[in-house]
Amino acid sequence: MPRGGQLAYVAELQLRKQASYLVVFTLIMVLIALGVAIGFSYLIPSPEKSEMLYLATGAPTMVLIMTALVTVPMQNAGARLAGYLDFVKSLPVSRKSFLIADVGIWAMVTVPAIIISVFVAHLLFEPGYAVSWMVVPGFVLMVLSSFAIGYGYSFVMQAELAMALSQLIAFTALMFSPINFPIDRLPGWLEAVHQVLPIYHMAEVMRASLAHTTFDADPMSYIILAAWSVIGFFGAIRFLERA
Repeated sequence: MPRGGQLAYVAELQLRKQASYLVVFTLIMVLIALGVAIGFSYLIPSPEKSEMLYLATGAPTMVLIMTALVTVPMQNAGARLAGYLDFVKSLPVSRKSFLIADVGIWAMVTVPAIIISVFVAHLLFEPGYAVSWMVVPGFVLMVLSSFAIGYGYSFVMQAELAMALSQLIAFTALMFSPINFPIDRLPGWLEAVHQVLPIYHMAEVMRASLAHTTFDADPMSYIILAAWSVIGFFGAIRFLERA
């Protein structure tokens, strides 16, 4: 089967399997994005525009994290326990085609939530968006890095451990990651940890893409995200290609 035909076949297979809940997950991500952009503003007594801009640009990042690093790993862990991934491995198609198709489907789930949260935040708060030409390549890089990590650890780790780690990531990303606030508010040791992990750099790239006149992402952020993309997909592909 030609590579293009394989990709279309696997994409159709995954869409049929996931069709019943993809719409639900899309709506959930919309609510999460609006919860960050609007709900968190109630925690700030007199929010300034700079603070609202952190929330408005942090919401899209949170959508990617909750989809790629939490929801997808839980789905993959469940698929492993149910034997579905063994079925996928038995198909006469490239394992990379499965990975590409699945990432594409889940990446599309994030798009409505990101667009809606940005639009609603602009209408309610006028935080000061200034969309950069880097918004598309930046989004692609964030998608690759976040999904690479999500697929990587959910395939490499035992299914039960992957489920537990996904919940830990959800909690730490929401409460202890510099997505909706500046990194210098964190203790020094936690700031140093985030300089290595990808979540902070995802937030930096998103901020620079949506508000480039206010925020500027260091080139190292792009390099670190690219490195995590390679590491994550390498682990995921090794697992899928293992007999």
